[in-house]
Amino acid sequence: MEPKMSSVKQGSHWKQTSNSLCASNGSCYDYEGGLVQNLRQMEGLNNMYNSSSDNVGVLVMKKRVMVVVDQSSHSKHAMIWALTHVTNKGDILTLLQIVSPWRSEGCEFSSPCLATSLGSLCKACKPEVEVEALVIQGPKMDTIMSQVKKLEVSVQVLGLNNSHPTLLNCLCLKNSTEEFVEECIDVLECLTIGVRKQSKGVGGYLISTRWHKNFWLLA
Repeated sequence: MEPKMSSVKQGSHWKQTSNSLCASNGSCYDYEGGLVQNLRQMEGLNNMYNSSSDNVGVLVMKKRVMVVVDQSSHSKHAMIWALTHVTNKGDILTLLQIVSPWRSEGCEFSSPCLATSLGSLCKACKPEVEVEALVIQGPKMDTIMSQVKKLEVSVQVLGLNNSHPTLLNCLCLKNSTEEFVEECIDVLECLTIGVRKQSKGVGGYLISTRWHKNFWLLA
């Protein structure tokens, strides 16, 4: 099934079991010092639990998760991480492909083939998540900011390349992608997460937010 442009539907939930938060796909995360504790604090999830007797411990939450995609491997890693770690049944995953204003020819830059093909892959992997592909021409930051506001994005996920963060920090150097992601984390109104896939020898992901930088998630 092709990814589609559609309106928000009611859906998904998280279930609380002791000290863990379990998604509908079976993934569970520990509150005690884990990433979910930080996400709960950031999003104010403590105030969103349904207090009715027949829904005790169930958090009803509809999310729109947006990922900026391009031809780079790190953007695809971010997309996969968002699909497997952030989205649940009924959520919307928006894949945003931004076309530079001065580059208007060719499939890579002007047609929806990249976003659509990635969207089809996401839909095949997780059919319970609604997937939409957007291709918009314009300045990168302005486009992201406008779409976050227009679509009422809950979580923005951005890929970071695999250059070693410790070495870059020691040398006081940052690549352009890292600087851009940090700017998005600072200025976007929604929860914004930078995702860096670790090397094969280490595994997992390094997660950066406004509150935490290079948080190691071994999953």
